[in-house]
Amino acid sequence: MRRLWVCVLLVSITCRLSLSQDVTGTPKEAELNDNITIFTRILDGLLDGYDNRLRPGLGEKVTEIKTNIFVTSFGPVSDTEMEYTIDVFFRQSWKDERLCFKGPMEMLALNNLLASNIWTPDTFFLNGKKSIAHNMTTPNKLLRLKDDGTLLYTMRLTISAECPMQLEDFPMDAHACPLKFGSYAYPVSEVVYTWTQGAAKSVVVAEEGSRLNQYHLIGQTAGTEDIYTSRGQYTVMMAHFYLKRKIGYFVIQTYMPCFMTVILSQVSFWLNRESVPARTVFGVTTVLTMTTLSISARNSLPKVAYATAMDWFIAVCYAFVFSALIEFATKKDPLALSKKPNNTCSAGVNYTANLTKDTSISTISNSTAVQLKPSETKAPDPKKTYNSVSKIDKMSRIVFPVLFGTFNLVYWATYLNREPVIKGAV
Repeated sequence: MRRLWVCVLLVSITCRLSLSQDVTGTPKEAELNDNITIFTRILDGLLDGYDNRLRPGLGEKVTEIKTNIFVTSFGPVSDTEMEYTIDVFFRQSWKDERLCFKGPMEMLALNNLLASNIWTPDTFFLNGKKSIAHNMTTPNKLLRLKDDGTLLYTMRLTISAECPMQLEDFPMDAHACPLKFGSYAYPVSEVVYTWTQGAAKSVVVAEEGSRLNQYHLIGQTAGTEDIYTSRGQYTVMMAHFYLKRKIGYFVIQTYMPCFMTVILSQVSFWLNRESVPARTVFGVTTVLTMTTLSISARNSLPKVAYATAMDWFIAVCYAFVFSALIEFATKKDPLALSKKPNNTCSAGVNYTANLTKDTSISTISNSTAVQLKPSETKAPDPKKTYNSVSKIDKMSRIVFPVLFGTFNLVYWATYLNREPVIKGAV
């Protein structure tokens, strides 16, 4: 009996301990379950009877969409296609009074799946060629809901947009690449876009966000404009990114080769005028080199109908090289002039050798041959030289370098000291 009572006492004590543990853990689990139930009921209540086809405030007031942009990376920029690529966090905020709620929290961090069940702005990019919404590993979207019905909707986008370029000052040019967006279907009488923190602070670029090899990103601005169509007036938000081209690559690849080619063409002025093969090689080679440089310089540019600053430089260098070749062609060859009397004498001797056997004519031919012999053995003129320099060469040695140096001073002073004209900037 005693053993039986001991067993009963142990079982009762164990049951009481387990019941006490359950009583202490139940409030936490119950509170958590209550919160989940509350949020579930809130969301179910918000979406109950909600029509996502209708914008907030339909028929009562205009819906205001506040936007801002954070640029995570900018670039690359394509000159031939006149477009650029930008990676951004695109943020939109608006108020939908149909989604007001009362609960233990002021803001709900919601899953992106809810965005398909509520009304969202129909924002599109006017100058966008291609846009990508990132979906790895899940759609890169963020949705926050405040208790007063204010929504924050953020998504990560990669956009390829048009960048109109004026290349008259290439490669010392600067450009303003725009990013334009707005509502696709709603005019200003229904939806209006504004900047969240004002135009000055609503477009931000990360400190290490530039991915540019040929440009400096020198700043950005934001603004708005109104466009008018047959459907009404629409608000367009604009952000401009200002780019200044780096000239170092073009100095190494184009300007220095052109400069050295012109100097090489002027070396022929220091050769004597009897060095016909050497001067011909100098002239033809430099002309062909300039032709190749002018063609390669245009490969990295769109086929514009006007001349750029680099085109003017190459054209002037080509003119100097071609002028050096023409200068050599204008001089007469002194060797050809000195050989002309010898050809006449030999002709006289050959003529006498073919005469007939007539004795009277033979006597005349012998006397003629005797008279021509002194001209064949005439001593060369000591004043004649075959290593001479023409007056044109002496003048060209001074005129060509001076003119080319003056051109370079004017060219670089003009393009480097003036502010580039940026068309389309805000």
